[in-house]
Amino acid sequence: MEQNLLESEPLPGIVQLTLNRPAARNALDSGLMGALAEAIARHGERPATRVIVVRASGTAFCAGADLNAMLALGRGALDANVADAETLAALLLAVRRCPKPTVAAVQGPAFGGGVGLATACDIAVGAEEALFRLPEVRLGIVPAIISPYVVEAIGLRQARRYCLSGETIPAARAREIGLLHEVVPGPNLGGEALRIATELAAGGPGALAHCKQLLADVGGHGPDEARGGALANRLARLRAGDEAQDGLAAALARRSPGWAP
Repeated sequence: MEQNLLESEPLPGIVQLTLNRPAARNALDSGLMGALAEAIARHGERPATRVIVVRASGTAFCAGADLNAMLALGRGALDANVADAETLAALLLAVRRCPKPTVAAVQGPAFGGGVGLATACDIAVGAEEALFRLPEVRLGIVPAIISPYVVEAIGLRQARRYCLSGETIPAARAREIGLLHEVVPGPNLGGEALRIATELAAGGPGALAHCKQLLADVGGHGPDEARGGALANRLARLRAGDEAQDGLAAALARRSPGWAP
């Protein structure tokens, strides 16, 4: 059985976690979210790990939530629906609270939860071909769990535009608004991520952990709100509604939803 998450150590102390569901464009199902959260927590406690790089197999970084799973969750019991939303919240908090610096290397499309994953990491570098999108409203839902991370990265004004429009954000524009720190040619992405990781690894392990906590303290506590039940319940209840069911089913069927102009 193919592993949905690959682990490697391309340089001493630098761990690379690779999302490995390329056929599904690395969509975040419960298995992948659980594996990634567990690996982040384990390496966060491992003294030998200095920096964690999050990458992906195939042509897409992460297509966000698995649409088939979302459709089924909306049709099922509310408790399971909420639990799934909280799984994503727990993953992003695990990334954000990891005492080791994290670097996202985005080589292609990053949609919905993929944007959340990139913005939860401390640093994000993208290939020139990288594309970002927050398509939730076009599916009849909202980017509830990822919203604190997105707003923190790009500011409320830009978030109003891109969360409401669902339009595509090219790599150059993503850098302008703060979604990415750097944009490099595709073939150079891995090398640039490792270069940044090497720079990060030059810091003291304890200092890096304390610095991350310092920045969290002075930057406010917005991302912690993603763990609250209100946002998970909002997403879960919207997924169960007629509009979301139509939007999700329409996306899977490659048709327009009923409310489309």
